[in-house]
Amino acid sequence: MVDFEVPVIDISAYVDGAGAAARVQVARQIDEAARQVGFMQIRGHGIPGQVLDGFAGALDDFFALDQPTKETYRTSVEFNRGYSPPKSESLSLSLGVTSATRMNDYFEAFNIGTTTADYPELELPAAAGYAENVWPAELPEFRRRVLAYYAEAARVASTLTAIFADALDLPAGYFDRFTDHSLNVLRMNNYALPPGSVDLDGELKGMGEHTDYGIVTVLWADQVPGLQVLGADGRWHDVQPADDALLVNLGDLMARWTNERWLSTLHRVMPPIVDGTIERRRSAAFFHDGNFDAVIETLPSCVGAGSKYPPITVSEHVQAKLAGSRGLQPNTNAQREAARAMSARS
Repeated sequence: MVDFEVPVIDISAYVDGAGAAARVQVARQIDEAARQVGFMQIRGHGIPGQVLDGFAGALDDFFALDQPTKETYRTSVEFNRGYSPPKSESLSLSLGVTSATRMNDYFEAFNIGTTTADYPELELPAAAGYAENVWPAELPEFRRRVLAYYAEAARVASTLTAIFADALDLPAGYFDRFTDHSLNVLRMNNYALPPGSVDLDGELKGMGEHTDYGIVTVLWADQVPGLQVLGADGRWHDVQPADDALLVNLGDLMARWTNERWLSTLHRVMPPIVDGTIERRRSAAFFHDGNFDAVIETLPSCVGAGSKYPPITVSEHVQAKLAGSRGLQPNTNAQREAARAMSARS
C-alpha cells in the first residue's frame, strides 16, 4: 500500500518577509505537495488566536439557533449566501456523478462572500457571485467576528497565490490580474444533527466526494475525524489538522491552469458515528476562486504535449458546479473528476 501523508509546511517566510533563500525553500515544498497530494497543512500563517477563537464562537452561536430561525436565512443556487440546511445538497453531483441523486449530505452551512459593494468602482453582477451577504439579526456580534476571520483568510489565500507564482516559475504577482476582484466565499459547516433526526444508513455522507471549484481553499477545522482525502493509491485516507495548522487544498481552476501538474484532489467527509450518534464536527472553508470574468487556460509552461482542458471563465465553471451540488443538475464539464470519483475504492 502506498504511504499517504499530508505535508506540514511553515509559510512564515512569506508572512514575515524573510530572505529569498527561505522563500525558495517554502515554494519548493508547496510545489512538491501540490504535485504529490494536492493537500497540505500550513503553519506560520499569522492569524491571531483571538480572531480564531472569536470566529469559532460566532459559528457556534449561529448553529445553536433553532431550525425555523436558521431557515429564514436560507441560501439559493443563484446567490450562494446564507444558510443551507442538512440534506439539501449533494456535492457528488458537482462532479456529474449521476448516481448521487439522493440528498444525503447531512452537514448544514452558512455562507458569506465577496459583494458588489466591495468593489464600487467596478460593475460586478450580483448573479455572477457578488451577491450581498445576509446577517442573522439575532446575533449582533456575528458579523464583526466572522468578517475579522474572513479578512485574515483572504490574506492567507493571497499569500498562497504569491507562493504559487514562485513555485511555478512565474513572474512575481502573476495571479494578481486574475484575482483583483476575486469570487471569495467563506462556508461555515456544522456536522451535527439532533438525536433521532436522521437515519444512519450506509449511504449517509457528512459531505459527498467532490473537488473544490476554484484556485485554493483555506480550511479551519476541528481535530475531529471525518475528513477523507483520495490518495494516488485510489483509497480514502483520514486527515485531521495538526496543532495550529490550517488545511489547504487546490481547486479545479489551479489544476486546469497547471494542466494537472498540480492536483485538485477528491475529498469527502464521513460521519464519525459513536454509539449510534454523530459526533459534532465544525469546519470553515475559505474558497479563493478568482475573478468571475477571468479566463482560465493552461499556463504556457505547463502545456507540454497538449492541454487537457479547454479555456473556461471562472463564472462558467463555478456556476456549473453549483448547479450540480444544489440544483441537482449533473455537471457535464467534469468528466475527468467524475471518473476518479467512480473508480475510488472504499
